[in-house]
Amino acid sequence: MRKSKSKGGAILAVTVVAAIGGISGYQVYSRVQHTEALREETLEGAIPKISVVNPQAGPSEENLTLPGSVDAWYQAPIYAQVSGYVKMWHKDFGAHVKTGDLLAEINTPALDAEYAQAKADLRSAEAKYNLAVVTAKRWVALRNSQAVSEQSITEQEANAQSEKALYEAAQQNVKRFEALQKFKQIVAPFDGTVTSRSINVGDLVNEGGGSLGASGDATELFSVADTHSMRLFVSVPAVFSYMLKPGLTADVEVTQYPNRHYTANFLTVAKGYDPNTRTAVTEFTLDNGDASLWPGSYATVKLTAPADNRILTIPTSALVFEENGLQVATVTADQRIHYKPVTAGKILGEQVQITDGLSAGDRIADNPPAALMEGEEVELVPPTPGYSHVSPAAEAAGSETPHRQTPETNLQSSAGEVKR
Repeated sequence: MRKSKSKGGAILAVTVVAAIGGISGYQVYSRVQHTEALREETLEGAIPKISVVNPQAGPSEENLTLPGSVDAWYQAPIYAQVSGYVKMWHKDFGAHVKTGDLLAEINTPALDAEYAQAKADLRSAEAKYNLAVVTAKRWVALRNSQAVSEQSITEQEANAQSEKALYEAAQQNVKRFEALQKFKQIVAPFDGTVTSRSINVGDLVNEGGGSLGASGDATELFSVADTHSMRLFVSVPAVFSYMLKPGLTADVEVTQYPNRHYTANFLTVAKGYDPNTRTAVTEFTLDNGDASLWPGSYATVKLTAPADNRILTIPTSALVFEENGLQVATVTADQRIHYKPVTAGKILGEQVQITDGLSAGDRIADNPPAALMEGEEVELVPPTPGYSHVSPAAEAAGSETPHRQTPETNLQSSAGEVKR
């Protein structure tokens, strides 16, 4: 009986030890498995995960909308050439005039008095000249009689020449006043329309200016504009200057006719940029046969020109700024990073044009981490919803097939930070 109990106790002890050993072994195995899984997860997490985009071809056309100013073909401010008082004006705002039409008359009492004096001075100079000529001839006639000296004869001849010069000067002075008398009548310089009148009857006007204001400043009397054709002036940014060449047309709208479109033709461009705005003044012509366009109108100008098909676009979030210049991080066939220097063009919202440095088949890291190094291995992952989508070709490791994406799939959120 005792032997049977001892044998049962031994079996129980062995069973307990085996159970404890099994539990301990399982715990050790579980820990080893967990450690291995943690190691694999750590190694996997050490490889940067990035999403990529493909460069897109730019639009086939460049469209640009700019403000413009409509001016007359010719615009002439008319000032007084003589001082006096306005006797009468004959043409008002909006009047159509022909070359030489009378616009206004000026009373010039001071000028009239000076003109009368000039004519009197001319008569006096003429009389003195005639006397000097007669006297000189008489002295010359006495030369053979030895009644006068040669010196006296020379003096009389010189006096006659001097009086002649004074007589001619008096003639020119009279002609000057005759010319000024014509300026008493203000006439239209060319066919056109009176766009402004700044005088009234009785106003004092000054030579070289119009009526005098309270501050003494002179203003123009009239302004006449030739509006058979119009000039359109637009300040075009330097980055779009390649568009400016013969043959370029512009679609024009003015505020007074919101549903009407005009076509403007390129005429010329200033061969230089404003240093403050970096724009070039560009001139277009507009036909105005129906006289619907007025000088001084504000215009909305839409320019359209063929785009450079070599230009590609990428999200601005893909740009990397380095000491050596602008770069992008591309992904090679073996899933490694290679930085390429690029040349950026215009920024179009969340997209930027790349004019040099990329090809359509490049896979570009979108919003790359700042610590991403040249040659570092990466893992491709789908983009965050709302960000740029990865093309199917980019998802396949080592794929070099370009993929054209829609603008919606290639737009990068403006919240993406530009690295480095």
